[in-house]
Amino acid sequence: MSFEEETFISQDYSKKRIKGTTGVELSAGLHWYLKHWCGAHISWDKTGGVQLASIPVPGSLPHVQSAGVLVQRPIPWSYYQNAVTSSYSFAWWDWKRWEKEIDWMALQGVNLPLAFNGQEALWQKVFQKLNISSTDLNDFFGGPGFLAWARMANLHRWGGPLPQSWHDQQLILQKKILARMHNLGMTPVLPAFSGNVPAALKTIYPDAKIARLGNWFTVRGDPRWCCTYLLDPTDPLFVQIGKAFIEQQRIEYGKTGHIYNCDTFDENTPPDDDPDYIAALGSAIYEAMLKGDSEAVWLMQGWLFSYDPFWRPPQMKALLHSVPIGRLVILDLFAEVKPIWMTSDQFYGVPYIWCMLHNFAGNIEMYGVLDAVASGPINARQSENSMMVGVGMSMEGIEQNPIVYDLMSEMAFHHSKVDVEKWIYKYPNQRYGKTVKALQDAWNILYHTVYNCTDGKYDKNRDVIVAFPDVDPVMISTSEIFVIEEHKPSKAEGLCRASLKEITESYDRPHIWYPTSDVINALKLFLSSASEVSESCNFRYDLIDLTRQAVAKHANQIFLKVIAAYQSKDLHGVALYSQLFLDIVNDLDTLLACHEGFLLGPWLESAKELAQNEEQEKQYEWNARTQITMWFDNTEVEASLLRDYGNKYWSGLLQDYYGPRAAIYFSYLLESLETGEDFRLIDWRRDWIALTNKWQNSRKIFPSKGEGDALNIALQLYEKYLQNPVM
Repeated sequence: MSFEEETFISQDYSKKRIKGTTGVELSAGLHWYLKHWCGAHISWDKTGGVQLASIPVPGSLPHVQSAGVLVQRPIPWSYYQNAVTSSYSFAWWDWKRWEKEIDWMALQGVNLPLAFNGQEALWQKVFQKLNISSTDLNDFFGGPGFLAWARMANLHRWGGPLPQSWHDQQLILQKKILARMHNLGMTPVLPAFSGNVPAALKTIYPDAKIARLGNWFTVRGDPRWCCTYLLDPTDPLFVQIGKAFIEQQRIEYGKTGHIYNCDTFDENTPPDDDPDYIAALGSAIYEAMLKGDSEAVWLMQGWLFSYDPFWRPPQMKALLHSVPIGRLVILDLFAEVKPIWMTSDQFYGVPYIWCMLHNFAGNIEMYGVLDAVASGPINARQSENSMMVGVGMSMEGIEQNPIVYDLMSEMAFHHSKVDVEKWIYKYPNQRYGKTVKALQDAWNILYHTVYNCTDGKYDKNRDVIVAFPDVDPVMISTSEIFVIEEHKPSKAEGLCRASLKEITESYDRPHIWYPTSDVINALKLFLSSASEVSESCNFRYDLIDLTRQAVAKHANQIFLKVIAAYQSKDLHGVALYSQLFLDIVNDLDTLLACHEGFLLGPWLESAKELAQNEEQEKQYEWNARTQITMWFDNTEVEASLLRDYGNKYWSGLLQDYYGPRAAIYFSYLLESLETGEDFRLIDWRRDWIALTNKWQNSRKIFPSKGEGDALNIALQLYEKYLQNPVM
């Protein structure tokens, strides 16, 4: 699994020639030239899209050195995706959207992407050969919005059943995806058998070693959705099924890159910690791949080593060494925050890919660790006895924080650490197509604040607006999060780093790691520059996102004011601050409505567009609405632990769901003070869950196109809430 690829940009009189060994290398070479010589910028459409205005007309393109410029990968692989990105971001994509994403991958130099679409259609064929009926599989496959978790054995049936038309259209789509990837020289990573089997298999093969897994976040462990079945890798049936699935893919697709993803132990703990047993499990999993493809390479997410304390050095080493060296590659999935390569003696000699996870659940939150991105892959590659063979982007959801992915994609080609301060100085020029000093200053502030999270915490957006606390108000501490500004002796003179006082809370308090005043100052600089770059869609996206970031943090503090007033029995204060909070929700909804990247409508409409009839349309829309609000069959007064996990700052969702939910809670606060009785927590939950169920079943249509003057609305929100905040 070693090769050398390069991109060569040369000057030939008035022509520019880009040389490379694959379509990916040629595309990445073109992007490198457009970005670093022409000042262009290429982002996802929802985060602004492309900025090509700075590219000169043909005949006036910038010259490169007469000898040419060599841009060569220091490592062979550039990996892309997470097992759950297929649901959080790709669930409803058609070929038009996939084609655009594959082209984006090529421009970023990605040559090792996951290709998970359509696998249920193949599993249908494999399991039917084992006498498992379509009815049995209706209980096995998850719904369209939850396929990632059904594949990982976290749940079954939830959101289903899958209609046959879904299987058929997804298999057709997968074949188009694979053809495009192969044509560009990518190596698509296909799925392999992880042991996840339908319940019916236990009846058909009563002697098979099949274990039932535990509850995964359902209410009261409801067996209709939880507690899936896992076939033991040491059972002979495991190799038989694994081989059949690999062979079925080769029959359907006709071509394979020989790399297969399998995550049997991802959030599933083995029943025995004996290293010999662990080694036998790993060996059996790989044997199933090998029987189907003699050149198979196992690609495994390394999340289990971060997530589960079961994996101590003996167990970890036993699993990693159960496969011949070179036939197993580990994704160091969260390396920008918790690199496993540093604590595992380079994965005990097994090749690995340094991955940036960055985003959980597709939440919208300005966040990043740019310094770690700019240096981490280099440190890993240059370390003694390095086994690093690639870099990767393994986010759970895309189309957010474009700056983080702009830098991370470059790291596939950098041979030394990137000076982020110099890199970020050029970033706004490329993104907006114009040099504006105030915007360079603003991005320097953002680099040292929201994009410099060094506290090592997972960043799951728990802002009160999108993740409302489900607790009795008397249990909430109203202590402020104290930000201690301290001098930072570096090039960023005058900027501050946040040191946070940790507070024990009865709810998952919003994560903050920077002085919010600095971000407000950055917003002021954005607003002062608006007239100079007002035509830039990239600028409007960033302005909306930055305004949302600052105002949302302000809303968190307003919520605490509501609670403080309640605890002081201040009826007027509760009414005043409650209304202010609800005003913020409505105003943010109006702001977000200005850009398609912040709309609920496209998510729902893309789900419905895949439907073949009205019943499917209802089912798919319900899947889409449920994934971003609350999963599983809640009782009348018990909410799922997966409430708000996939929260989104989307216009429509704020005004139609988050705002009404907060209003219900505030009404119970006011009632409690007016009657002198305790807060009716159970009744609040009953009303909230009823609101959620009703919203998930609603067919209300939301706009799919942005409307409104983002610049003017952002200025109004700044003046109303941030310039002289009412506290």
